[in-house]
Amino acid sequence: MFKPKKFRSQADKYRNLGNDSTIPAEARQFKKLEQSFTTLADNEQWLADNYEKTLQADPDQAGWGTLAEEEERVLRYLGAALIMQWNTLPTKLQRELFDNAGSMGEVMKTAELRGQIARFLHKHQGDEEQVGTT
Repeated sequence: MFKPKKFRSQADKYRNLGNDSTIPAEARQFKKLEQSFTTLADNEQWLADNYEKTLQADPDQAGWGTLAEEEERVLRYLGAALIMQWNTLPTKLQRELFDNAGSMGEVMKTAELRGQIARFLHKHQGDEEQVGTT
């Protein structure tokens, strides 16, 4: 459930790559990745240390499925709205959103997820007019 060691391992990897890099922009990117994974590791460690102190959702509790379904629906609509406006977003914001979305999955499958997101965005490039009218 908790995986701070995996995140710390990734942070170490990016720290070493950044230290070995002779290209300043690349070193900065590795530093950002190191900081992201360190933050994830710290968050996971906090969860591990404080798990008993947190509220645990009871899947058998009435309304559990409804809440999850509602959140999924809201996220789906937000995602669709974002895609409809994607080409109007500044490139820097597009990159940040892409990087954030690409790091949401499992650490070992990040490249695969980023590829899927890139293919999706490429496939739907220019679809915002069609999506808004259907």
